[in-house]
Amino acid sequence: MNYLPFTKPTLDEATIQGVVEVLRSGWLATGPNVQALEKALSDYLSGRIVRTLTSATGGLEVALQVCGIGPGDEVITPAMSFAATPNVIMRVGAKPVFVDVDLASRNIDLNQVEAAITPRTKAIMPVHFAGLPVDMDALYDIARRHKLRVIEDAAHAIGSSWQGKRIGSFGDIVSFSFHPNKNMTTIEGGALSFADAEEVKKFDLLRFHGISRDAEGNMDISVAGGKYNLSDVAARVGVGQLPLLDGFNAKRRELVAHYFKCFTTDPGCLLPARGDEGHSWHMFAPLLPLDQLNISRKQFIETMHQRGLGVGIHYPALHLFSLYRELGHKEGDFPNAEKIGRETVTLPLFPTMEPADVERVCAAAKEIIETAKK
Repeated sequence: MNYLPFTKPTLDEATIQGVVEVLRSGWLATGPNVQALEKALSDYLSGRIVRTLTSATGGLEVALQVCGIGPGDEVITPAMSFAATPNVIMRVGAKPVFVDVDLASRNIDLNQVEAAITPRTKAIMPVHFAGLPVDMDALYDIARRHKLRVIEDAAHAIGSSWQGKRIGSFGDIVSFSFHPNKNMTTIEGGALSFADAEEVKKFDLLRFHGISRDAEGNMDISVAGGKYNLSDVAARVGVGQLPLLDGFNAKRRELVAHYFKCFTTDPGCLLPARGDEGHSWHMFAPLLPLDQLNISRKQFIETMHQRGLGVGIHYPALHLFSLYRELGHKEGDFPNAEKIGRETVTLPLFPTMEPADVERVCAAAKEIIETAKK
């Protein structure tokens, strides 16, 4: 039986050969391919200034530093996301202030954001979960009225759009991920999209050791920068991937439409919000009706694996991790995030899948769930 993972990258032969050429060139660190990728991403995002990094996590952390956020400050963020989102807030010395998420969209509940704002709040860090954009009009209305920065965690959302405008082509600072499980990859890597050219200058220092040079090439260091520069090898993968991204996302939308057609169980699962054509569908993650089943999520996943089907979990509720319990959080604080954390499963979705693969996943899930019905 062929094993179907829950995700895998799609790499074409031209990109592979391009990487070979970079390896043979001897220029492996940041160079012309990084410049080419940043230019291509800028063009893709309507001319915004784009800078690449070694990861979206690094991008979020440096973005916080660019915004001057640090000890004593608070950043509002959803209680259900990958751990990188609140971790970077902690790493700059600020406090993540969690709010709950919507059960269907899995995005931050903007109705709860204003109640979480205090005099120490400096920014909102929303997540476009699975590529479904948050309500950008409502988000930026809140930010404007309260004079807050917005750092968008768009790790899932390269190629997503809001009302016809690509995420990252507008707004404040936007962070993308190019990890191998994302909709396009640089193997490891990420990018930031900026609205403010002056802040890009700050970023450039923070990305590479704080180094600046004068007209004669003399080096100076004005800030304690880190090292987040992308390699030319990684960038060459991205140069090959970006022209294929819209096609990848179109195929994802087709596959998800087939999921919605085929995924019927008794008892029923709670399916994710469908969104519109702007949804890039990084993941397809229903919630299992565990309270109506005689099996656990672990048993469901193990049975799917036995049938050659990969399943992931995205994500546990953040506030229940040990680090965030130390901030005083407990079970019951964010019911939707906790329900998602208990019941979510991520099913196979990647561009080289076929409709028959979707049907195989749906048939297996249907049989397992209906057999386990109380």
